[in-house]
Amino acid sequence: MLFKFASQKLKAKPSSLQLEQIDASLVLSFLQYLESSRHNTAGSRNVRLAAIKSFMHFIEYRVPSALDQVRRILAIPSKKTVARLVAHLEIDEMQAVLDAPDPTTRYGIRDRAMLHLGFSAGLRVSELVGLRINDVTWHSTPSILVQGKGRRERALPLNKESAAAIRAWLSLRGEAFVPELFLNARGKNMTRSGFEYVLHKHVRTAARSCPSLLKRRISPHKLRHTCALIALQATRDIRKVSLWLGHSSIQSTEIYTRTDPTEKLEAIEAITPPTLRRGRFRPPDKLLEMLMGR
Repeated sequence: MLFKFASQKLKAKPSSLQLEQIDASLVLSFLQYLESSRHNTAGSRNVRLAAIKSFMHFIEYRVPSALDQVRRILAIPSKKTVARLVAHLEIDEMQAVLDAPDPTTRYGIRDRAMLHLGFSAGLRVSELVGLRINDVTWHSTPSILVQGKGRRERALPLNKESAAAIRAWLSLRGEAFVPELFLNARGKNMTRSGFEYVLHKHVRTAARSCPSLLKRRISPHKLRHTCALIALQATRDIRKVSLWLGHSSIQSTEIYTRTDPTEKLEAIEAITPPTLRRGRFRPPDKLLEMLMGR
């Protein structure tokens, strides 16, 4: 997008652009173009800027003569964005989605296992579709080994419902040429878009018994948010939630404390005295007393 914009602005083919032409003023013009012409939000603008800065970090180690140019671009600040509350499902809505798949059909059993596992383990969609059969263990405590972001692994225990749902699917899965646990209709590994389709299909079914779902836009990541909030309410420990979700930093988990009102209520009750002494305001000065009409 940046090279296409530069090509139009400088009236040159992208292949003939020189590095020196991609300077801070051009990048600022590009960012302005994103917001004014493409109507990108501040968040999208910041993502584009982060990509450009990443490219400039690559350049600074290979073209020392461009260091001043690179530093000017790296100094471009991100825009402040509105910190919205995390969207999640209520308990009855989540239960309606989990109950939507037909447990008497092959794909209903598969979908039920995916939904239960995606919700109860709080998995990213990439972690869910990338889960392999060998990642599931059935020793004293049924558990899964999750390959998270940054090649970080974490082991999560399975609750009774999720373990039963996975066992039911494994009894029907059969042999396949791929190691992934969940397969599509062609016998290949389930994809991100495939799971999104499965989720949206069952949300439409669940909306018949839970009409509030009709007003919601539900993505696979919303199952993860719902799991995180339920875990926070149950444990009251943000560190445990962070470990469960596989966050690299506890700062990523703090967004859930803004959504859970009980956390704020407990904080208020901890700092507010049980009784307040009644009193009456008395102006400390004759001028203030006159201005207040006394």
